[in-house]
Amino acid sequence: MSQITRIKGSHRAASLVIAGSAVTTSGLVATAEDAVDIRAQTRSVLSQAEALFSRAGLRKSDITRVQIWLADMADFPAMNEIYDAWVDPEHAPVRACVGAALANKHYLIEIQVYGYQPD
Repeated sequence: MSQITRIKGSHRAASLVIAGSAVTTSGLVATAEDAVDIRAQTRSVLSQAEALFSRAGLRKSDITRVQIWLADMADFPAMNEIYDAWVDPEHAPVRACVGAALANKHYLIEIQVYGYQPD
């Protein structure tokens, strides 16, 4: 039987869950001090995702899927500028990006990251 490990987030949701070899973050948004623009928010969220994976003993190369929600699809090129500098082309995950109304008007981006924990 697989063990489930949860890295605490809030009372509502874990920040990261490891279930067997599957790893997933909650939907990550920028911190208040990083709410300047889409570039800053994208950096903030990707940094959080990488830190969570690192805390679980994983690397960026263990990321298998990235789901991105943008409040405004006009931010797609600027977001991609930051994402492309962050992602390792040798271990690029699959990715989806859609426009969506986010939970707070200050959130420009939300990202959920999925991965695989090697044996």
